[in-house]
Amino acid sequence: MWWEYLFVLLGTIAVDITPLPLPPAFTVMVLFQIMFGLSIWPVIVIGVIGSIIGRYILTLYIPNVSNRLFIQSKNDDIRFLGDKLKHNGWKSQLFILLYTLMPLPSTPLFVAGGIARMKPIYIIPAFFAGKFTSDSIAVFMGKYATENTESLLRGIMSWKSILGLLVGLILLFALLFIDWRSLMIEKKFRLKFHIWK
Repeated sequence: MWWEYLFVLLGTIAVDITPLPLPPAFTVMVLFQIMFGLSIWPVIVIGVIGSIIGRYILTLYIPNVSNRLFIQSKNDDIRFLGDKLKHNGWKSQLFILLYTLMPLPSTPLFVAGGIARMKPIYIIPAFFAGKFTSDSIAVFMGKYATENTESLLRGIMSWKSILGLLVGLILLFALLFIDWRSLMIEKKFRLKFHIWK
């Protein structure tokens, strides 16, 4: 029985360790909760812990990946954003909390934090609070949805799922191609597409 919860942990780590927009970790939690008939609260707690571990590892390795993929000015631009987050104290924590409460992927948040070489302690506390709340709601909704499996399967390719993917891609696009330094210092909106090495 304990190994089923291990699947929840490893599954949530797997989807949150990557910088690519994958399905949210709560879908892994719902899948294993339904598949094995697991108790909801342990699934939520273990899943959120797995999510935090995955995002923590992402923040550790993404600076090395970004240095190989992006030109120096793009890395400096994202580090500038991270410095702004670091020095805004409780406002940054509130932003992270509100961001994780919304149905938006947290990948751009951790990619930016990792590239900016922010210490995970600046991100994880607010992320934990928001993630625990939003994933709890999602897992309970998933349990309810199992009673309506047919309509759920029809909704997999719904406008909401496509919109969620598009929002995630737009956020990654914004993070990578907007010249944040020009926007925040000079108040000029510029796009830079020459970011790859």
